[in-house]
Amino acid sequence: MASMKDIKIRINSVKNTMQITKAMELVASSKLRRAKERVEQTRPYFNTFRQTLNDIAYSNTDFSSTFVVERPVKKSCFVVIAGDRGLAGGYNSNLFKKAVAEMEGKNAVVLPIGKRTVDYFTKKGYEILTTQFAVVENISLANSFDIGAVLAKAYEDGEFDELYVVYTEFINMLSQTPKAAKVLPISYDESLADGESAKALIEYDPSPEAVFDAIVPQYVAGMVYGAVAESFASEVASRRTAMEAASKNAGEMVEDLSLKYNRARQAAITQEITEIVSGAEAL
Repeated sequence: MASMKDIKIRINSVKNTMQITKAMELVASSKLRRAKERVEQTRPYFNTFRQTLNDIAYSNTDFSSTFVVERPVKKSCFVVIAGDRGLAGGYNSNLFKKAVAEMEGKNAVVLPIGKRTVDYFTKKGYEILTTQFAVVENISLANSFDIGAVLAKAYEDGEFDELYVVYTEFINMLSQTPKAAKVLPISYDESLADGESAKALIEYDPSPEAVFDAIVPQYVAGMVYGAVAESFASEVASRRTAMEAASKNAGEMVEDLSLKYNRARQAAITQEITEIVSGAEAL
């Protein structure tokens, strides 16, 4: 059995760790409410853009655009969104597994968002498009428009032939799912188009294709920003759950170590009494 001193040191160490995990849990809880609100606000933004693109496409029978034409895939671009820090359970590792599975067999270039994403794909030797947007928590709507413009221009110039966004969808506090969404080329869906708008005579200046192509970078930006919002909310929720579990485990360890400490103390007292009684009898 460990000595009383060793057990006491261990108890203090676990208590110090529990204070840290409890503090991180509280910080994550405070961030989670704002993160959930941002997710709820960004979902309609993406849906509106998607609806608009479908309406433009299906209101013109002779519609064609670079962004909807399927072409032979020589290179694929992946926007991968993970966390800036660890201590979030399996959040980062699950996302990376999903991304690597999607990239398998493809000539992939990565635009990483999140410090852990930059570290992971740099070490794995993947081609990196840019590390300009490395801190996921700092990604604003303006940054997303910059990203959307860069990606749309690169796709239009033929630098890659398809674009995916790999992120973690926030479902609820206890459930977050890694996902890969194909962004370009756009596979517009006739069922999503507004029937009345599609049949109406609408004039686009200078042309439907020009208007469509002007909207696409904003659509890509909306996809990226929505994915960032979903991912950040998922990261915060995962960290809160992980820290809550860690605090609970630390509390159980303190209880177990306290029990061992009391047993060791009782054994030491018993031994001391026995030695005193034995010494008295010897006299």
